[in-house]
Amino acid sequence: MDARLAVIGLGSIGSMALWQASRLTDSVVGFEAATPAHGRSAVGGDTRLFRMIYFGKPDYYPLMERSRDLWAELEAETGQEIFTPTGGLTIGTANSSFINSLLETARITGAEYRVLNREETAERYPQHNLRPDDCAVYDPHAGVLRTDRAVSAAVAAARANGATILQNTPVDSITETEDGVVVTSGDRTWTFEKVIVASGGWSRRLMPDHLKAVTETHRLVLTWFVAEDGTQFSPENFPVFSRQYDDRSLYGAPAVDGVTVKASVDAPMKGRARATPDPDSVPRELTPEEVEKVTATVTEFFPGLIPTIVRADAFPDLFTEDRHPLIGWLDENSRIYCATGFSGKGFKMATGYGHIAAHEALGKQTFDGLGFVRPDRFSGEGRGCSGRSR
Repeated sequence: MDARLAVIGLGSIGSMALWQASRLTDSVVGFEAATPAHGRSAVGGDTRLFRMIYFGKPDYYPLMERSRDLWAELEAETGQEIFTPTGGLTIGTANSSFINSLLETARITGAEYRVLNREETAERYPQHNLRPDDCAVYDPHAGVLRTDRAVSAAVAAARANGATILQNTPVDSITETEDGVVVTSGDRTWTFEKVIVASGGWSRRLMPDHLKAVTETHRLVLTWFVAEDGTQFSPENFPVFSRQYDDRSLYGAPAVDGVTVKASVDAPMKGRARATPDPDSVPRELTPEEVEKVTATVTEFFPGLIPTIVRADAFPDLFTEDRHPLIGWLDENSRIYCATGFSGKGFKMATGYGHIAAHEALGKQTFDGLGFVRPDRFSGEGRGCSGRSR
């Protein structure tokens, strides 16, 4: 054996799995096709939103609690400022199904929140141009995560703990044998007891056919705008936000650089990303239709932003059929562990996912209540992976 564990892909989730594994053993190797936090991966875009009030399954709440604690641990261990508390707003039509579902999830989980009517929202957060029947749900524990800083810190911490980092080493295949799991890159091979596949949009190439059938690599678009008054949109004055309506939607983060505000179209209930066949060839430029849509939405929602996109980019991520990730073994006899398929919403919980993956892959702990993310929910036979990973 070259080591007990290999982690394939050192991006959003793989970096955190490597960091967590390095706390349990120094016999761990991380493979990265480029460099950690490279600008072509789903890590790109500088920031991600962290929220404790989360639309969807209440089952995510314990994972978000664990992730929040682990983000603080990563900051303490590395001395890096990764999480900036800002609070968070979810704005929508009062008594709409979206707002009511969000509140129901918050009540089930016990998450702390406050409902602000239109007048209260306008008084406290005048940056938002509100519709007549708007309300807002305020999350006091929300904030901004610095993505590239987080990934770089996690990899540095893992290296300090004794992990081996192999950069510029794209994985071509992963094969289970009687002796272990063989990882191949070019003309080199390594053998490990267990392998974690965490290569985001590139993971599909390393999956068995039955998981390829229920996953797609999608293209996610991010856009930024200049604020007329940067202080109004500073982290101290402008919470992270999400606005959801039937006709328009937007989410974003404050001006962490003092100038540009992230404001990106987001319609998760309708499918906010389009499929792209090759993660290495994701179109980076926005289409005229994309430019028109996001510009019109920002013009309506934010009179304090100059309605011209000053920066835009696109990134790949792996989406599953049901939009829940793949966390767990390929099957009960496999030594290949999936930590992928986060469908554009994994970074806020990356530390928690990394904790679960590392502990389960190394046989230290098994976590209950995660049936909705286990790969075996998608039936299929056969295992063994081939392809190329980043």
